[in-house]
Amino acid sequence: MSFRSTLCAATALSLVTATGAFADGHAKTITIATVNNGDMVRMQGYTDTFTEKTGIAVEWVTLEENTLRQRVTTDITTKGGQFDIMTIGMYETPIWGANGWLVALDDLSAEYDVDDILPAMAGGLSHDGTLYAAPFYGESSMIMYRTDLMEKAGLEMPDAPTWEFIAEAAAAMTDRDNEINGICLRGKAGWGEGGAFITAMSNSFGARWFDMEWNAQFDTEAWANTLNFYKSMMDASGPAGYATNGFNENLSLFNQGKCGMWIDATVAASFVTGDDSTVADSVGFALAPDTGLGKRSNWLWAWALAIPAGTQQQAEAKQFIEWATSKDYIELVAAKEGWANVPPGARISLYENPEYQKVPFAKMTLDSILSADPANSTVEPSPYVGIQFAAIPEFAGIATEVSQEFSAAYAGQQTVEEALAKAQAITNEAMEAAGYK
Repeated sequence: MSFRSTLCAATALSLVTATGAFADGHAKTITIATVNNGDMVRMQGYTDTFTEKTGIAVEWVTLEENTLRQRVTTDITTKGGQFDIMTIGMYETPIWGANGWLVALDDLSAEYDVDDILPAMAGGLSHDGTLYAAPFYGESSMIMYRTDLMEKAGLEMPDAPTWEFIAEAAAAMTDRDNEINGICLRGKAGWGEGGAFITAMSNSFGARWFDMEWNAQFDTEAWANTLNFYKSMMDASGPAGYATNGFNENLSLFNQGKCGMWIDATVAASFVTGDDSTVADSVGFALAPDTGLGKRSNWLWAWALAIPAGTQQQAEAKQFIEWATSKDYIELVAAKEGWANVPPGARISLYENPEYQKVPFAKMTLDSILSADPANSTVEPSPYVGIQFAAIPEFAGIATEVSQEFSAAYAGQQTVEEALAKAQAITNEAMEAAGYK
């Protein structure tokens, strides 16, 4: 089963139903909202295994990342009750758990082995020590690069490069005549798309969203340096239309051989080295870059499964979560598709497995995850927890607007200076209205 074939089966908005064989017609059905990322789409292909085991049918609602966030946020805040399981992440989980909007996952079976979840993932998906979402996969971000193009450029990728080296390498690897872009990065509007990337990048340049008094910091030199460096490098060495490219668009470009480097989620490593990649045999990995200030530009994230408090199918939803995020599921995927294609970054036992240790990107993925520190993500002190986000309820709305201004600057619709001035005003006005100032 290839990633492309499974992804083609899931449209931007799709319902994939695993019905099983139920002669009495009384099968219980759960509805799951998820993102159209490769590992989540792959899971849908194995849903029949769960249905055959439990007699529980599954309806999938598969959505593009920005759309998913809008849909599940609207549903849970309005108590819409459309979903029995939601795919959410480290930003939403502790906030929604604190609000009583999620079912606590404090009674998972001994066989499930909740203590096997990587502490970084369990911590980010908990509130006051209670787990509210189970990680399907965890990730940081890292550099994926073409070893053949790097060699052709006469350069050698360090294990821990600087942004200066990345810009130099991107320029050297760019070959417009052959449609090769030296670097592909997210520019797409959305707090979890381009917004997440530029925030993580800004940490390495010494920027932060807020000072200790919750004042916006977009009028600082550090933010100007971040955006100007990003735009200059992408204009010179990035693909046309990069301002609208997110994870899936850049994955497609890389797999077609059109990117020299791509800095993005560690989970992408299995796709760029898989059957659907035309450059699978020429991919190397390195830590996300820095500028020498002591902070790298990697993030920490998990796509996780959570149960909204209002569901009438709580027991069935927990059964699915135990199956989908279990060691047995990992073994199932490994048996069918190989260890390189199992969902990474969630379980300690995976990285202790000798077979998985042979996977070329396993160590770099774990090193990237372990180097990410949400409680200490900025050079100067900041009042929030989070690397590519600030873990406050207002952040998603503010950051979505800010990312739209940044994307407009990338597209040449306004200057970087204008975008930063608007970001400063948007953020301060919102924080004042929310009572932080």
